[in-house]
Amino acid sequence: MKKIKQVFFNILEVSGPEDRIGRIFDIFLISLILLNVLALILETVQPIEEAAGAFFYRFELFSVMFFSAEYLLRIWIITLDPRFSHPVSGRLRYMITFIALIDLFAILPFFMPMLNIDLRFLRLFRIFRIFRLLKIVRYFKALNLMARVFINKKEELIMILTFVLFMLVLSASLMYYIENAAQPEAFASIPDAMWWGIATLTTVGYGDVYPVTPLGQILGAFIALLGIGFFALPTGILASGFSEEIRKNKNESSSCPHCGKKLPD
Repeated sequence: MKKIKQVFFNILEVSGPEDRIGRIFDIFLISLILLNVLALILETVQPIEEAAGAFFYRFELFSVMFFSAEYLLRIWIITLDPRFSHPVSGRLRYMITFIALIDLFAILPFFMPMLNIDLRFLRLFRIFRIFRLLKIVRYFKALNLMARVFINKKEELIMILTFVLFMLVLSASLMYYIENAAQPEAFASIPDAMWWGIATLTTVGYGDVYPVTPLGQILGAFIALLGIGFFALPTGILASGFSEEIRKNKNESSSCPHCGKKLPD
């Protein structure tokens, strides 16, 4: 049994370029994921749904059975991973990891019709499984770099976010009191006015809601100018964070990992 478990572990978790069975499985699973997303898209086209509804259902049934078996297999074999070696707590910790939750969401909609909610859109989560199957080891350094930048700059980012939320509430409140009398439907309440505030502060400017009074237009122009500066600040903070981390990585790569001395060029 342990040998069988190791075989499945090698195929599902650690298959490399030289592992032919693992590569075939990965290619099949990627193809099935993409076909499921395509089927989900085509099901929204009424003529196609009417003509091929039975095929879509059978294909969904096969996919759910396959993904369910894969999900259960991963829970069974995960104890071979040192991080989840305990037969109970290890599996429970694995089941709440991000990628395991995505696996669960990929099959959950099929088993929850009793909620009377259309959960079919959750099948789009299957597209994220591709990232695991593509063996994105070469991207891990980049992902870790992004995480370190956000962690190191979290105080500045939180401060800016807090100030933006304050400006959103303030601008929406002012615009409500200025425009409500002239446009009671567009600015029916402060929460309704926040939609205008978001579109203006982000400089998107959909144009579906806009001030018509002179005072409202002056306020709108002022808020739009402020929005340009507010949303440029996080970009500058993140850019400086990336620059610092890249410089730090270069210094570490040019130093001896044991003594810390700079290596000769």
